[in-house]
Amino acid sequence: MDDVIRRRALVRGAVQGVGFRFSTEGEADRLGVAGFVRNRPDGAVEVEAEGRPDRVALLIEWLHEGPGSAVVESVDVSDVPPVGESSFTTLH
Repeated sequence: MDDVIRRRALVRGAVQGVGFRFSTEGEADRLGVAGFVRNRPDGAVEVEAEGRPDRVALLIEWLHEGPGSAVVESVDVSDVPPVGESSFTTLH
């Protein structure tokens, strides 16, 4: 069985108020990735994604474009320890 990894991504640009969180949750569900997405007070969107390395990589790749209504300027990715989540949620 593949190892489980977890990555945190901070997505900056025109990424709030454009359906970014909703679309990210849908993409994560499609890929079978657990974790969360939330808006940050500084205007960025924070994503933590946990799962198979190939699936997490696909979600991170998707974050560089996001939904069509978003304008992604940067995505900063870091490794964080897996926490054993089994679903993906939008935090408010």
